[in-house]
Amino acid sequence: MSSTEPTQIFDYPFNYIPSFAAGVTFVVLFSFVTGLHLGQALHRRMWWLLPTVVTGGIGETIGWVGRLWGSKDPISMDPYLMQITTTIISPTFVLAANFVIVIRIIQKLGPQYSRLSPRLYTIVFCSCDVIALIVQSVGGAMASLAKDQPGIERGGHIALGGIVFQFASIVVYMVLTSEFLIRSYLDRPFTHRRDTFIGGFPRVDFETKQMIFGVSFSSLCMFIRGVYRTIELTDGWGGKIISNELLFIGFDGSMIILSMAVLNVFHPGRLMTGEIGLMRLASRVDIEMFSKGI
Repeated sequence: MSSTEPTQIFDYPFNYIPSFAAGVTFVVLFSFVTGLHLGQALHRRMWWLLPTVVTGGIGETIGWVGRLWGSKDPISMDPYLMQITTTIISPTFVLAANFVIVIRIIQKLGPQYSRLSPRLYTIVFCSCDVIALIVQSVGGAMASLAKDQPGIERGGHIALGGIVFQFASIVVYMVLTSEFLIRSYLDRPFTHRRDTFIGGFPRVDFETKQMIFGVSFSSLCMFIRGVYRTIELTDGWGGKIISNELLFIGFDGSMIILSMAVLNVFHPGRLMTGEIGLMRLASRVDIEMFSKGI
């Protein structure tokens, strides 16, 4: 790209000069929560957190390093493409961690309250996450390798398709999870089988209630970010939304950091390793049914 100084602010790739202070702040925040997640995962031997929330945190950190770079070299395309691809793709890994946690909550409270079995839940939503990741990655790669603005826009449109698909899966996931929690609270299983090991939500141990709050808050942050990203990219690469850094900081960076941080505080390794335990991947319903030969 020519080193000639742009004639107006909208000639910059970001459509503005990224804030140096915001770049430093979010690089530090994402580095901290990611490092904490890495330490918690290794300490608890919860290896599934490494390819999910830890990978997502590393990607977000790289993205904000790109924005920090862009604050010092705002006319270069490299920092812009570096941050646009990583900040689009990385939340997919964090969302995958939420899916896994919810599946294990269902196993603990009772699959009979869920419209989908834990196995089907895993197949459906993890598959959706992988598809969204692939589509967003293809779009991000096309944008990064593009030699002109039309090529960047084509990649952006593909990435938008992945974001919209992911957002739709988040909506379905939140609806089904809400239904599960309500049925658990009211003790209204989908089948006529009523297992006696757990009556309803009020009798759930306090640690699991905290975990439900943590993953619910994390998912809500991902939902808000999904709404913002969908509107942002629909508005176009030169639109008012993508050209407003404060909106990006408030509805993307802040939402992802909160989504990750709440899982540091309400960590599955600390709150869900009781009698049932995450590593066993089995609920008492399954154990009792097996022992009774049902």
